[in-house]
Amino acid sequence: MGVSDDDRRYLRRCVELAREALTDGDEPFGSVLVNSEGRSLFEDRNRVQGGNNTRHPELAIALWAVDNLDPDERAAAIVYTSGEHCPMCAAAHAWVGLGRIVYVVSSAQFSSWLHEWGAPPSPVAGLSINTVAPELLVDGPAAEFEAEMKALYSQKFGPST
Repeated sequence: MGVSDDDRRYLRRCVELAREALTDGDEPFGSVLVNSEGRSLFEDRNRVQGGNNTRHPELAIALWAVDNLDPDERAAAIVYTSGEHCPMCAAAHAWVGLGRIVYVVSSAQFSSWLHEWGAPPSPVAGLSINTVAPELLVDGPAAEFEAEMKALYSQKFGPST
């Protein structure tokens, strides 16, 4: 399908949420859930700074969706996110039956940058969404936001200057 101009509008919001997370001292990730009519239903950002490393926005979206949308609404919804889902979030997305995912930066890009900066690797493998959930419709990365996201990640995970 590819990343459309409409997709880019929601991805811009994801980047803004990632920036908000970083400003608040958290890891820079943000996500938005949009219904089939293009209305934003729910958005969140990373909230792992308190020590609960499962507080990812993609997981929050899956939990919100299962409580607030019927199965058909979930299947028609789109999840936009600044970074490709981790395996936990990809599995949650598939288990609750959410629709398409559009992301800015891939897990492979993020892992490569962490390695470049000498940052410790994630305790969870940086698998692609479709490795975890092969049937999900996924589009990304969105190159036009890559440099901005790399700069945000660098501020959190990169070498101290």
